[in-house]
Amino acid sequence: MTTLRIGFVGLGVMGAPMAGHLARAGHALTVLDADAGRTRAVAQKIGGTAARTPAEVAAASDIVVTMLPDGRVVQQVALGDEGLVHGLRAGALLLDTSSAEPWLTEATAAGLAKAGAAMVDAPVSGAAWGAEAAELVFMVGGSDADVARVMPLLKLMGKAQHHLGGLGAGHAMKCINNTITSMTFLATAEGLVTGKRYGLDPEAMLAVLNQSTGGSWITQTHFTQRIFNRAFDDPFKLALMLKDIGIALQLARDTGTPMPLSGLGQQLWRMADRSAGPGASVSELVRWVEKESGTELTPGRGPRQGA
Repeated sequence: MTTLRIGFVGLGVMGAPMAGHLARAGHALTVLDADAGRTRAVAQKIGGTAARTPAEVAAASDIVVTMLPDGRVVQQVALGDEGLVHGLRAGALLLDTSSAEPWLTEATAAGLAKAGAAMVDAPVSGAAWGAEAAELVFMVGGSDADVARVMPLLKLMGKAQHHLGGLGAGHAMKCINNTITSMTFLATAEGLVTGKRYGLDPEAMLAVLNQSTGGSWITQTHFTQRIFNRAFDDPFKLALMLKDIGIALQLARDTGTPMPLSGLGQQLWRMADRSAGPGASVSELVRWVEKESGTELTPGRGPRQGA
């Protein structure tokens, strides 16, 4: 594979390992994070160059990858006073792997196009462990030519790449995926709490779900690993899940699509978010369900509860 000059902006739980995979493949990395200390630490770890501004990243890069909290942050990094647009050469490309609003992605791409730069949106599923193991699933939006250009990089960072359509299609799919996951998560937590109050062992219930139609990614990867042991430590933030539900519901409004279940779910997730407070893990949704019922999802049977 041709060695490229790659910029990477956003070196958090997901971004740092993703940048590491690109560096280990031999690409020259210029990196930047809002935390200057993290920028220096990641640059040293992967053998890259630390930058001070997005424009500096762009000037040193053929392709810039972003992994940021939302579309507004991406837009500021791309088009702000010291943004990428002030350093990008004609023919450069922004590969945004953030979870963002499709309409903001389209606006950002329009701004970059004035400088002769292209954009591909490729948000991910797979959580922190997927980023570490290079087993992310990418949901990709962009022109055929632009997607072909970044596909070798996506293959270094993930196990699957799905080209869903034009620019914005990846971000649309990401919010739909997370909304489905969020409703599954809430329904699973409610079901397990109900069973616990009836006297069932949550571990036994989970074993049934994982061999039955009620099983899901959530039942396989979350409750044993983060809830039954009382860790509540998933690095994905509850507020980010709530953000993605909101994006999906806006898409539903824009397309005239009823989403009554997700609309009600959004209200419940908001209640959990208020209860958990700023910066809470997505796992805190379950703690909120527990508080509402007065029942903890600890292993073992208990006495049947009544109204």
